[in-house]
Amino acid sequence: MTTRINVLFSFLFITIFLNIFSINQARQHKNPSSSSSSSSSSLPSSSSSSPSSFLVLALTKSSVSLPTPNSQIQERIKKPLESSIGAVMEPLREVRDGYLITLNIGTPPQSVQVYMDTGSDLTWVPCGNLSFDCIDCYDFKNNNLKSSSTFSPLHSSSSFRASCASSYCVEIHSSDNAFDPCAIAGCSVGMLLKSTCLRPCPTFAYTYGEGGLVSGILTRDILKTQTREVPRFSFGCVASTYHEPIGIAGFGRGLLSLPSQLGFVQKGFSHCFLPFKFVNNPNISSPLILGDSLLSGNLTNSLQFTPMLNTPMYPNSYYLGLESITIGTNVTATQVPLTLKQFDSQGNGGMLIDSGTTYTHLPDPLYSQILTSLQSTITYPRATETESRTGFDLCYKVPCPNNNLTSLENDATMMFPSITFHFLDNAALILPQGNSFYAMSAPSDGSVVKCLLFRNMEDGDHYGPAGVFGSFQQQNVKVVYDLEKERIGFQVMDCVTEAVSHGLSKVREQQQKSSIF
Repeated sequence: MTTRINVLFSFLFITIFLNIFSINQARQHKNPSSSSSSSSSSLPSSSSSSPSSFLVLALTKSSVSLPTPNSQIQERIKKPLESSIGAVMEPLREVRDGYLITLNIGTPPQSVQVYMDTGSDLTWVPCGNLSFDCIDCYDFKNNNLKSSSTFSPLHSSSSFRASCASSYCVEIHSSDNAFDPCAIAGCSVGMLLKSTCLRPCPTFAYTYGEGGLVSGILTRDILKTQTREVPRFSFGCVASTYHEPIGIAGFGRGLLSLPSQLGFVQKGFSHCFLPFKFVNNPNISSPLILGDSLLSGNLTNSLQFTPMLNTPMYPNSYYLGLESITIGTNVTATQVPLTLKQFDSQGNGGMLIDSGTTYTHLPDPLYSQILTSLQSTITYPRATETESRTGFDLCYKVPCPNNNLTSLENDATMMFPSITFHFLDNAALILPQGNSFYAMSAPSDGSVVKCLLFRNMEDGDHYGPAGVFGSFQQQNVKVVYDLEKERIGFQVMDCVTEAVSHGLSKVREQQQKSSIF
């Protein structure tokens, strides 16, 4: 999700932070980051370092050199590239805090893995001729979550810096007058009005939730997918960040987003996220499909669709309208505040659906009502020590015979109450069992602790979305973004089976080959 941060704060912090002389765009993406001292088998809590510990004096700036635009390069883009291909399928690799997509950029191609994020537009990659600096990323590095590759513009013969004539430059600096950044860079008013200014696009800044920040150069280069090529893909070449160890592929509805530049902004995309137990498993990937073939009638008949809500504050984000939540077999659903299905006069409200936010966030008093309803129906003993350690508000010690977690998951008598989200247009999504309570560690002494992986929105000023539907609650659910009809569809399914059907499971392939002999 993108929001603007305070202009004065941005100016003071960024100027000291990276010595940037002209910063006219700053956005905030609500993506609660996570840190944990537990083992890789358990999910991390959502606590993070305080935004006050910016370590400003310890910052360094890497030098990135890119060719500047020349008169032969025409960068003015009138409209996104139209796609003549029915669909593009890309694998998503699951890591602790999200799902990674591989981008092949440059000549020759350089492969960089970045987060797939439906809550923002900009695509950026770790970039530098020698190194990529991530400030205050110790928690991420200690959990083996760090950038495994960077993009080097000097090693790409087709890389060049975007100019002020590019519509993408206007988009990245759209928080102010679109002419201002390039006027500072030395372009005349006449050149700006004619979009003929070939001065380099000024450095941009982009901020994310929990104090994350990136700053870099808007760059153009060849992007290659399995089935198509974008000759002048626009992305951020970022050499230094704060609290953002891995690049991001923005999947919002704006001009800069990956679907838009691939030509699918008027069509759509879908994903089927594998469960967290497949984190860092190299043998299977979640399927991501872009294009209009996924929207054919026979494929959408089994989905439940709810309309996208549009807000002028965040026109490129995906919002849903939540009407109620049902716990277990209760006849009476828990009603939600109006702010979760409509916007106020400033554009605040609605429920953001965001793959870049791990856990679903609900506002009070709704969040407290959900906890109370669950407590009244669950009889297991509370695991208060785990609650204190992880920050999750509802954890239980569940019997696990023979310490066999697999048999526990298949035991209907040990299930937790179901949780159903009721969206606008009678679209109901019953969360799979693994999408609400999750085992925080391996079973021991015949029991295992499971916690409810929801969060309190904790937004006292009611700025931005009223709630967020996170990626954890989207596991084993096919989610379809129908951008042409402005609706989002849900269908609960086994995403392992879906991955196998798209040839994304090496384990199943090996099993099939071995069964032949």
